[in-house]
Amino acid sequence: MSRALYFHCHAGISGDMTLAALIDIGVPEEHLRTELGKLELDDEFRLDVSGAMKMGISGTQVRVHQMASASGDNHGHDHNHSHERGHGHTHNHDGSRTYREIKQMIESAPYDQGVIDRALDMFRLVGEAEGKIHDKPLDEVHFHEVGAIDSIVDIVGTAIALEYLKVDMILCGPVELGAARVQCVHGNFPVPAPATSEILEGVPSQSGGLEGEATTPTGAAILKSNVDHFQPQGVFTNETVGYGIGHKDFTVPNVLRVLLGEYDEGSTSDIPPAANYELATNIDDMSAEGFQPMLDSLFEAGASDAFLTPIVMKKSRLAQSVTVLCRAEKLDELAKLLMTESSSIGVRIKPIWKQMLEREIRKVKTSHGEVSVKIVTLPDGGQRWKVEHDHIVAISRDTGESYARLKAKIEQEVHAALDDN
Repeated sequence: MSRALYFHCHAGISGDMTLAALIDIGVPEEHLRTELGKLELDDEFRLDVSGAMKMGISGTQVRVHQMASASGDNHGHDHNHSHERGHGHTHNHDGSRTYREIKQMIESAPYDQGVIDRALDMFRLVGEAEGKIHDKPLDEVHFHEVGAIDSIVDIVGTAIALEYLKVDMILCGPVELGAARVQCVHGNFPVPAPATSEILEGVPSQSGGLEGEATTPTGAAILKSNVDHFQPQGVFTNETVGYGIGHKDFTVPNVLRVLLGEYDEGSTSDIPPAANYELATNIDDMSAEGFQPMLDSLFEAGASDAFLTPIVMKKSRLAQSVTVLCRAEKLDELAKLLMTESSSIGVRIKPIWKQMLEREIRKVKTSHGEVSVKIVTLPDGGQRWKVEHDHIVAISRDTGESYARLKAKIEQEVHAALDDN
């Protein structure tokens, strides 16, 4: 059994919601304020913590107010001019800082190493994402979202709170991203924001559960940096619940739920599930001939599987449900391809998990040439195998021998060859 923290991100996650939820679950507010004071940025922000309610759910709400001295208001200075603050760090009057400046600030503060490591890793994730988007080295990334004082407080505060709780592991289910568009420094952009998309690569997520930006870059970095298991397969026993109340209004309660309890990974822990995605769309206006080129394109682009299921839609229209399975890194490419190669105008996306048997591809020489054989090892140690269909088809085409007869001969030879080994 392990002491664990479980994030439920059904309405997404942001930095202030995380801080609020961790306070609500038991991190003392005064401890957080004292530790944040080590940054020596008291004249740049004010932290407000209060009870709040969203659609009948009560919890804690946090708001970081940026002071005029941090934003450069009323200084009468050029906003591109930097001046000294706190530990000898600089920042522009618009509240932005570079990654290098933030790193120096955190390393100079008298924190335990655990707080420093967590905070720097979260900032690194966002800095690398922004650097990739703007084609800049990490230390030269100069960005507003994470350079702003509220994100500094959110990220360092989260590192402080997580170190205070001293859990053995952090768990998380699928992350809601939201829908529609968000206004950021890159302009009006579809949700998720570019940095959020980069940070959450490989993280199980879902879209369309609510209208608006549900997960921010800061929230994404908190999860990517700290979560040990996404969509855990073991048994979690809850002891305490905390709610971080968000500032936006959605059609669902805009809250981040965090659970504190015991986690038993169980017997499945030695067979880690692989995170995959399922894409699906229903099509009732394409000719049958059009589906084969579409499926061919999906497989060529890296789909793990793709198949059609006959369905009956409204008004008794006959249709095909197209299902595509893929790894996380192929998700965006295949979703776009599915809509490009078909008449679909939308794709449903959901994370799935599967356990895979150990398998290998072995080349076996036969009297008809070399063939590929897929060999699967069963949980009890036994094996089963299958000759690659395309190889038998190619040999049948080249020799003129019937596929069925050739298949039987090749399988007999493969069986003998594997037994000899």
